[in-house]
Amino acid sequence: MLLQQLINGLTLGAIYSLIALGYTLVYGILTMINFAHSEVLMIGSFIALATGAAFSYGGVLVAVVVFIASMLGAGLLNVLIERFAYRPLRHISRLAPLISAIGVSIVLQNVVFLWVSTQSLRFPEIIPLTQYEIAGATVSSLQVSILAAALVLMAVLHYFIEHTKMGKAMRACSDDIETSGLMGIDSDKVIAMTFLVGGALGGAAGVLYGM
Repeated sequence: MLLQQLINGLTLGAIYSLIALGYTLVYGILTMINFAHSEVLMIGSFIALATGAAFSYGGVLVAVVVFIASMLGAGLLNVLIERFAYRPLRHISRLAPLISAIGVSIVLQNVVFLWVSTQSLRFPEIIPLTQYEIAGATVSSLQVSILAAALVLMAVLHYFIEHTKMGKAMRACSDDIETSGLMGIDSDKVIAMTFLVGGALGGAAGVLYGM
Protein backbone atom coordinates (compact mmCIF):
# COMPACT_ATOMS: atom_id res chain seq x y z
CA MET A 1 0.00 0.00 0.00
CA LEU A 2 2.81 2.40 0.90
CA LEU A 3 4.69 1.65 -2.32
CA GLN A 4 1.51 2.11 -4.38
CA GLN A 5 0.83 5.52 -2.83
CA LEU A 6 4.47 6.49 -3.33
CA ILE A 7 4.21 5.69 -7.04
CA ASN A 8 0.91 7.58 -7.34
CA GLY A 9 2.38 10.56 -5.49
CA LEU A 10 5.49 10.67 -7.68
CA THR A 11 3.36 10.57 -10.83
CA LEU A 12 1.11 13.41 -9.70
CA GLY A 13 4.05 15.33 -8.27
CA ALA A 14 5.87 15.17 -11.61
CA ILE A 15 2.93 16.92 -13.29
CA TYR A 16 2.68 19.53 -10.53
CA SER A 17 6.43 20.18 -10.83
CA LEU A 18 6.12 21.08 -14.51
CA ILE A 19 3.21 23.40 -13.75
CA ALA A 20 5.19 25.06 -10.94
CA LEU A 21 8.26 25.53 -13.16
CA GLY A 22 6.15 27.43 -15.68
CA TYR A 23 4.87 29.70 -12.92
CA THR A 24 8.23 30.32 -11.26
CA LEU A 25 10.08 31.11 -14.50
CA VAL A 26 7.81 34.08 -15.09
CA TYR A 27 7.71 35.10 -11.43
CA GLY A 28 11.49 34.93 -11.14
CA ILE A 29 11.94 37.65 -13.77
CA LEU A 30 8.82 39.83 -13.51
CA THR A 31 7.83 39.03 -9.89
CA MET A 32 4.31 38.66 -11.29
CA ILE A 33 2.02 35.67 -10.92
CA ASN A 34 0.71 34.63 -14.32
CA PHE A 35 -2.87 33.74 -13.38
CA ALA A 36 -3.53 32.69 -16.98
CA HIS A 37 -0.97 29.87 -16.70
CA SER A 38 -3.64 27.35 -15.67
CA GLU A 39 -5.64 28.27 -18.77
CA VAL A 40 -2.53 27.82 -20.92
CA LEU A 41 -2.25 24.32 -19.44
CA MET A 42 -5.92 23.73 -20.28
CA ILE A 43 -5.40 24.85 -23.89
CA GLY A 44 -2.39 22.54 -24.08
CA SER A 45 -4.59 19.63 -22.99
CA PHE A 46 -7.17 20.39 -25.66
CA ILE A 47 -4.50 20.74 -28.35
CA ALA A 48 -3.21 17.33 -27.28
CA LEU A 49 -6.74 15.93 -27.37
CA ALA A 50 -7.34 17.23 -30.89
CA THR A 51 -3.93 16.11 -32.15
CA GLY A 52 -4.17 12.66 -30.56
CA ALA A 53 -7.68 12.14 -31.93
CA ALA A 54 -6.30 12.60 -35.45
CA PHE A 55 -4.42 9.30 -35.08
CA SER A 56 -6.16 5.94 -35.01
CA TYR A 57 -3.32 4.35 -33.04
CA GLY A 58 -0.95 5.13 -30.20
CA GLY A 59 2.75 4.80 -29.66
CA VAL A 60 5.96 6.68 -29.02
CA LEU A 61 5.85 8.56 -32.34
CA VAL A 62 2.27 9.70 -31.78
CA ALA A 63 3.15 10.78 -28.23
CA VAL A 64 6.09 12.85 -29.51
CA VAL A 65 3.88 14.56 -32.12
CA VAL A 66 1.21 15.30 -29.50
CA PHE A 67 3.79 16.72 -27.08
CA ILE A 68 5.38 18.94 -29.73
CA ALA A 69 2.02 20.28 -30.91
CA SER A 70 0.79 20.96 -27.39
CA MET A 71 4.01 22.57 -26.16
CA LEU A 72 4.35 24.73 -29.27
CA GLY A 73 0.71 25.85 -29.19
CA ALA A 74 0.71 26.59 -25.44
CA GLY A 75 4.09 28.36 -25.65
CA LEU A 76 3.00 30.62 -28.51
CA LEU A 77 -0.27 31.40 -26.72
CA ASN A 78 1.71 32.44 -23.64
CA VAL A 79 3.92 34.70 -25.77
CA LEU A 80 0.83 36.38 -27.25
CA ILE A 81 -0.60 36.88 -23.77
CA GLU A 82 2.62 38.55 -22.64
CA ARG A 83 2.86 40.74 -25.73
CA PHE A 84 -0.70 42.11 -25.72
CA ALA A 85 -1.92 41.75 -22.11
CA TYR A 86 1.17 42.24 -19.93
CA ARG A 87 3.84 44.20 -21.79
CA PRO A 88 1.80 47.42 -22.33
CA LEU A 89 1.05 47.52 -18.59
CA ARG A 90 4.47 46.48 -17.31
CA HIS A 91 5.67 49.99 -16.43
CA ILE A 92 2.35 51.39 -15.16
CA SER A 93 2.04 49.66 -11.79
CA ARG A 94 2.51 46.26 -10.16
CA LEU A 95 -1.25 45.80 -9.87
CA ALA A 96 -2.22 46.46 -13.51
CA PRO A 97 -0.58 43.31 -15.04
CA LEU A 98 -2.09 41.26 -12.20
CA ILE A 99 -5.61 42.44 -13.01
CA SER A 100 -4.92 41.89 -16.71
CA ALA A 101 -3.80 38.32 -15.97
CA ILE A 102 -7.08 37.59 -14.18
CA GLY A 103 -8.98 39.07 -17.13
CA VAL A 104 -7.07 36.90 -19.63
CA SER A 105 -7.80 33.86 -17.47
CA ILE A 106 -11.55 34.57 -17.51
CA VAL A 107 -11.57 35.23 -21.27
CA LEU A 108 -9.74 31.97 -22.08
CA GLN A 109 -12.06 29.98 -19.82
CA ASN A 110 -15.17 31.31 -21.54
CA VAL A 111 -13.71 30.92 -25.04
CA VAL A 112 -13.13 27.23 -24.31
CA PHE A 113 -16.65 26.90 -22.83
CA LEU A 114 -18.01 28.13 -26.17
CA TRP A 115 -15.69 25.93 -28.23
CA VAL A 116 -15.81 22.62 -26.34
CA SER A 117 -18.85 20.45 -25.73
CA THR A 118 -20.25 20.41 -22.21
CA GLN A 119 -20.15 16.61 -22.34
CA SER A 120 -17.16 14.67 -21.03
CA LEU A 121 -14.48 14.06 -23.64
CA ARG A 122 -12.31 10.95 -23.71
CA PHE A 123 -8.60 11.65 -23.99
CA PRO A 124 -7.03 9.53 -26.77
CA GLU A 125 -4.83 6.64 -25.67
CA ILE A 126 -1.57 7.93 -27.14
CA ILE A 127 0.42 5.50 -24.96
CA PRO A 128 -0.81 1.87 -25.03
CA LEU A 129 -1.76 0.93 -21.46
CA THR A 130 0.17 -1.94 -19.89
CA GLN A 131 0.28 -2.78 -16.20
CA TYR A 132 3.11 -4.29 -14.20
CA GLU A 133 3.17 -5.76 -10.70
CA ILE A 134 6.11 -4.69 -8.52
CA ALA A 135 6.25 -5.84 -4.89
CA GLY A 136 2.47 -5.84 -4.65
CA ALA A 137 2.09 -2.42 -6.29
CA THR A 138 0.61 -1.83 -9.73
CA VAL A 139 2.62 0.35 -12.08
CA SER A 140 1.19 1.28 -15.48
CA SER A 141 3.04 2.21 -18.64
CA LEU A 142 1.21 5.52 -18.38
CA GLN A 143 2.79 6.31 -15.00
CA VAL A 144 6.23 5.33 -16.28
CA SER A 145 5.74 7.57 -19.34
CA ILE A 146 4.65 10.53 -17.19
CA LEU A 147 7.67 10.22 -14.89
CA ALA A 148 10.08 9.76 -17.79
CA ALA A 149 8.67 12.72 -19.76
CA ALA A 150 8.76 15.01 -16.70
CA LEU A 151 12.36 14.07 -15.86
CA VAL A 152 13.51 14.60 -19.45
CA LEU A 153 11.83 18.03 -19.63
CA MET A 154 13.35 19.06 -16.30
CA ALA A 155 16.80 17.97 -17.45
CA VAL A 156 16.44 19.89 -20.74
CA LEU A 157 15.26 22.99 -18.85
CA HIS A 158 18.21 22.76 -16.46
CA TYR A 159 20.66 22.54 -19.35
CA PHE A 160 18.94 25.45 -21.13
CA ILE A 161 19.04 27.71 -18.07
CA GLU A 162 22.59 26.84 -16.99
CA HIS A 163 24.49 26.34 -20.25
CA THR A 164 22.96 28.47 -23.01
CA LYS A 165 23.35 32.15 -23.78
CA MET A 166 19.62 32.81 -23.46
CA GLY A 167 19.51 30.90 -20.19
CA LYS A 168 22.30 33.06 -18.78
CA ALA A 169 20.43 36.16 -19.95
CA MET A 170 17.32 34.92 -18.16
CA ARG A 171 19.29 34.42 -14.94
CA ALA A 172 20.77 37.90 -15.30
CA CYS A 173 17.33 39.45 -15.75
CA SER A 174 16.12 37.50 -12.74
CA ASP A 175 18.88 39.05 -10.61
CA ASP A 176 18.41 42.63 -11.87
CA ILE A 177 16.42 43.34 -15.01
CA GLU A 178 17.34 47.05 -15.19
CA THR A 179 21.08 46.46 -14.86
CA SER A 180 20.84 43.63 -17.41
CA GLY A 181 19.34 46.09 -19.88
CA LEU A 182 22.23 48.48 -19.30
CA MET A 183 24.65 45.63 -20.03
CA GLY A 184 23.11 45.06 -23.47
CA ILE A 185 20.57 42.32 -22.75
CA ASP A 186 17.26 42.76 -24.57
CA SER A 187 14.87 42.31 -21.65
CA ASP A 188 11.75 42.18 -23.86
CA LYS A 189 13.25 39.31 -25.85
CA VAL A 190 14.26 37.48 -22.67
CA ILE A 191 10.80 37.92 -21.15
CA ALA A 192 9.14 36.66 -24.35
CA MET A 193 11.41 33.59 -24.29
CA THR A 194 10.57 33.04 -20.63
CA PHE A 195 6.85 33.05 -21.43
CA LEU A 196 7.47 30.71 -24.38
CA VAL A 197 9.35 28.20 -22.21
CA GLY A 198 6.88 28.54 -19.33
CA GLY A 199 3.93 28.04 -21.67
CA ALA A 200 5.60 25.02 -23.28
CA LEU A 201 6.07 23.43 -19.86
CA GLY A 202 2.42 24.18 -19.10
CA GLY A 203 1.41 22.53 -22.38
CA ALA A 204 3.49 19.46 -21.55
CA ALA A 205 1.87 19.28 -18.12
CA GLY A 206 -1.51 19.52 -19.83
CA VAL A 207 -0.68 16.49 -21.97
CA LEU A 208 0.48 14.50 -18.95
CA TYR A 209 -2.61 15.50 -16.96
CA GLY A 210 -4.84 14.54 -19.88
CA MET A 211 -3.13 11.16 -20.18
